[in-house]
Amino acid sequence: MPHASLGRRAGLLLPLFSARSTRSWGIGDIADLARLGPWLRASGFRLLQVLPVNDMATGQTSPYSALSAMAIEPLYIAVDDLEDVQALGDAAFPADAAARRAAMNASAGVPYAEVMAIKGEALRRAFEHFRNTDWAHDTPRAKDLRAYIDQERWWLDDYAMFRVLHDHYDARAWWEWPAGLAAHEPEAIAEARAAHADAVLETCWTQWVAQRQWEQARRELDGIALVGDLPFMVSADSADVWARQSLFSREASVGTPPDAFSETGQDWGLPVYLWEAMRADGFAWLHARGRRMAAMFDGFRIDHLVGFYRTYWRPANGDTPYFEPRDEDAQRQLGEEVVAAFASAGAALIAEDLGTIPDFVRASLDALQLPGYKVMRWERQWHTEGQPFHDPATYDPISLATTGTHDTDMLADWWETTTDEEREAMLALPSLREAGFTATQPYDDRLRDALLATLLQSGSDLVIFPLQDVFGWRDRINVPATVGPENWSWASPIPVDRLLDDAVARERAQTLRAMVEASRR
Repeated sequence: MPHASLGRRAGLLLPLFSARSTRSWGIGDIADLARLGPWLRASGFRLLQVLPVNDMATGQTSPYSALSAMAIEPLYIAVDDLEDVQALGDAAFPADAAARRAAMNASAGVPYAEVMAIKGEALRRAFEHFRNTDWAHDTPRAKDLRAYIDQERWWLDDYAMFRVLHDHYDARAWWEWPAGLAAHEPEAIAEARAAHADAVLETCWTQWVAQRQWEQARRELDGIALVGDLPFMVSADSADVWARQSLFSREASVGTPPDAFSETGQDWGLPVYLWEAMRADGFAWLHARGRRMAAMFDGFRIDHLVGFYRTYWRPANGDTPYFEPRDEDAQRQLGEEVVAAFASAGAALIAEDLGTIPDFVRASLDALQLPGYKVMRWERQWHTEGQPFHDPATYDPISLATTGTHDTDMLADWWETTTDEEREAMLALPSLREAGFTATQPYDDRLRDALLATLLQSGSDLVIFPLQDVFGWRDRINVPATVGPENWSWASPIPVDRLLDDAVARERAQTLRAMVEASRR
């Protein structure tokens, strides 16, 4: 089955929340995507991969547990760029916001609560200005919002109503709402829509301004492919599950069997797909997710791809976990149907195929010509004596090669904490052996660049580096199977709009560009 391709290029992995600039409010925002563009171009990078940008669950900072598979997280709106904020000036913000801004941008991590307080208030005041000056007089901006609502109604109607009710009922889960609303009954929803019309309009306005900023950022990233990340599932307390209750079960949760990240496996606390109901519905919701992702990104990574072939059910009653479907043939059929649904909108697909992947899934990915991951530190000949590393030059072109993901430690820490035997095996790769490194080699700039160059010379069409590995930084994005303020909060210590003003970052760009050009990407 042919899929759209991103071609042969190199790029950067950077969560949007990490891409903070001097114009941010403590968190990277949509406009910061474009502000990163000049440094990407100077580095020869033609791809930017981000983590999910969906509206996050209340009180959560993980982008993989969302209130919506379709909506953009409002915290990512660049509030200074909003016409209504500009019209209000300082009156758009709480009284002490300007004084707090510098401290927020200088904080080691994203201060989510403070960001919510300031941006939430600015968005509320901006909407009031829009409602009074544009909506009330049916201006061209009002007409554009109406057109947006009509065009996106297929997901926006349910999301806006859910978001409003979720706030109205103090963030209680939808199954704790009044019965008619909890059951998504049309009459109850119509009454609620009328009762909360202004709040529903505000929610639609928020998504409209986010979408228009997203479209502008993509135009300014001209020539740089923007790659998104499609989470395996949304939260049980989400607009999607509320509106499509027959397609999901809350009597079990999604997880993983024991693996390298967890001796007992993982329980993500997310609802499970009812696959036969999904199939009877023509996988309509998955088609819709693919369509939404294709509208926002040039390509996207399918998170936990193996779960779409066989979902690991963890029954809420404590029964033994199991895979669904149970039969291998049924699993392969399901996975390929799901991939076809995601591919139908035309965006390029990337399979997150890390962890324990059955041979039949590997065979399926090969048949589908779907690029999977090559994390260099894990690409070894496991059944050969000494378990030598695969030479990246031999990687299949239909793959994505990388030094790490948002779930791994950074390359510098990996090098310094791994065994002498593993370092020796890595240094046996031709390009590194010729450089004369030894297993006692400290992780310095020379070794860092030799590892980056080795991966850029790989056979993989796509090579992506986390920003931390480009610089040799050690800050992690997430530690799997843990919950804490350190996860999902790291921000670049160099503002992304100042990377070309920073001597170290400018040198990095020059060095990377030479490496990228040598790799003909």
